[in-house]
Amino acid sequence: MADYIPLDKLQVYRLARKLSAIAWIIYDNLEWRIKKINGDQFLESTDSVGANVAEGYGRFHYLDKIKFYYNARGSLLESRHWFDLMDERRFVKEEDKTTYLKCYRNLRPALNSLIKSILKVKNP
Repeated sequence: MADYIPLDKLQVYRLARKLSAIAWIIYDNLEWRIKKINGDQFLESTDSVGANVAEGYGRFHYLDKIKFYYNARGSLLESRHWFDLMDERRFVKEEDKTTYLKCYRNLRPALNSLIKSILKVKNP
């Protein structure tokens, strides 16, 4: 019997949670008006990455899994959109920008690898 990896030990999930923590720091430093215009959507899309990974991980059939992992990837790109807008408008502190981008650069290929591994199971 194959060993089951708990969700909280899955690297892609841990990275998604880390990105959410960084997003909260960025969000917390925004003024109220910017939180309502950009920040809420940034935070929701970032949190959605980990939520979709978790939901997909809990599914049995690969088609169910892949659907949620694709949703996670879409949310990741959406979060980057909101981050870039806030950064262009100079609402993100430089140290927070560096931390966010480092985590994002690690999460994106990890998520793509997870998707690829599920597709490989489907089409060996």
